[in-house]
Amino acid sequence: MSAYINIIQEYKDIPGGLIEAYHALQREYNYIPEDAIAEAAKIFGVSEARAYGVATFYSYFKVGERGRYVIRICESAPCHVAGAAEVVKALEQQLGIKMGETTGDGKFTLEFCECVGQCQATPVITVNSKPYLDVSPEKIPGILSECQ
Repeated sequence: MSAYINIIQEYKDIPGGLIEAYHALQREYNYIPEDAIAEAAKIFGVSEARAYGVATFYSYFKVGERGRYVIRICESAPCHVAGAAEVVKALEQQLGIKMGETTGDGKFTLEFCECVGQCQATPVITVNSKPYLDVSPEKIPGILSECQ
């Protein structure tokens, strides 16, 4: 029995349980393992296509492996105007990857996101949902050093 089954089973009889199970899987693994979608389909009695559709519909959910630290940068207009492109460039240089990629050691993933509701202090990045405000390229090494 896979570890996924134990997590998914906890939500089997709860209204909206499939989404809750996906939240739990993502908390555990930092993504939704593809194999877990097939297990969820069986447990919730839906087609694999529907289970996959739910997992991919919500932008918060990510199917497939991601780094231990998911760094997301807001790409809304206020962050863009405040210098998000320079922050992206600094992140890519420091980590040696491009947006949408994961470092070879599996430690970091870079992603774009929509507004995180911190427009008073742009540009904004989040690291595993923790917001960092007024980010500049000079702040990137310090932020990354917190990820140990």
